[in-house]
Amino acid sequence: MNITINELKELNKSEYQIIDIRDEIEISHGAIPGAIALRSEEIATSEKADRTKKLVICCSRGKNSVEVAEKLREKGCDAYSLEGGYAAWLLDYFQEQEKSADDEFAKNVELSLRKTYKKRIWSKFTKAINTYELVKPGDRIAVCISGGKDSMLMAKCFQELKLHNKFDFEVKFLVMDPGYSPANRRVIEENAKRLHIPITIFESDIFDSVYHIEKNPCYLCARMRRGHLYHYAQELGCNKIALGHHYDDVIETILMGMLYGAQIQSMMPKLHSTNFEGMELIRPLYLVREDDIKAWRDYNGLRFIQCACKFTDTCTTCNNEENRSKRMEIKELIRTLKEVNPYVEGNIFKSVENVNLDTMICYKTGGEKHHFLETYDQQ
Repeated sequence: MNITINELKELNKSEYQIIDIRDEIEISHGAIPGAIALRSEEIATSEKADRTKKLVICCSRGKNSVEVAEKLREKGCDAYSLEGGYAAWLLDYFQEQEKSADDEFAKNVELSLRKTYKKRIWSKFTKAINTYELVKPGDRIAVCISGGKDSMLMAKCFQELKLHNKFDFEVKFLVMDPGYSPANRRVIEENAKRLHIPITIFESDIFDSVYHIEKNPCYLCARMRRGHLYHYAQELGCNKIALGHHYDDVIETILMGMLYGAQIQSMMPKLHSTNFEGMELIRPLYLVREDDIKAWRDYNGLRFIQCACKFTDTCTTCNNEENRSKRMEIKELIRTLKEVNPYVEGNIFKSVENVNLDTMICYKTGGEKHHFLETYDQQ
């Protein structure tokens, strides 16, 4: 059985409990206040689930929650699927906010970057810009917005940078719609409107093109989206695209490469495009911690979505436990290591800045593999 947002509003809050079955990464971008995060298989036995109340199951778009609610009802629980999921709640939230909206909201968000989060976010953003020479005179940068907390923060940081820039450069705020559902697209548009980000949206049919691909459709989708972003940015006269990867993405990628890919590699702060001549990819949030991004989001009462793919709830690859759990395993591993060594995150990050090739059995450079025996007898 489904329950709508409006029906939920008519109930007393003491009558129901919202249970969010999305994964930690999705929830990190935004959640319904007061919702309890549980995996679907935990609900029936968890002490956190109050089975004396109506259990309202929330997923991303109201697809997976239907089956979960049905199974819980078979076990005697008074369970309902939240129609439209978190996206529906978010759109309703925007409508409520619009009733009391004022022009000061975006200004207060910007002020928080200059004041409250100057040290934790703004200074680290500008440090990455300067340390890795990400922005240069004459640049035209396409700031790519996916709809999540990271890319929206990056857009606000670039607006702030334009106010204080010491040299001339331009920015375009670019949103690619690869086939979003109407609700997902509206979430992105509403957030951009509230934050005074002048987005340019262009459309493609990437989602439909890869949906029936059985092997690694998400990987192919990501590659195609980046190619489209490069192409459209180039058409706008841009020479760089900016993506919202942050410090935690970097250290998790380093560990994932070692533990799952049997290689030592890092997510670079900038890259030359191999397929689009003269184009570069930059990552201005490279030194910004995810916890600080979450704090900034919550401080300003912002709500975002993590994946705007219209197939998230039904895509077998997105919801494959093995694929979904890898990054979560790495996050949990880092949390566990941090309990013993509080400097572990910084050490992981610095490890790829302090590579000693004299102690490497093999290494690659320029696509060519080298072995330590090549020069061993010359020492």
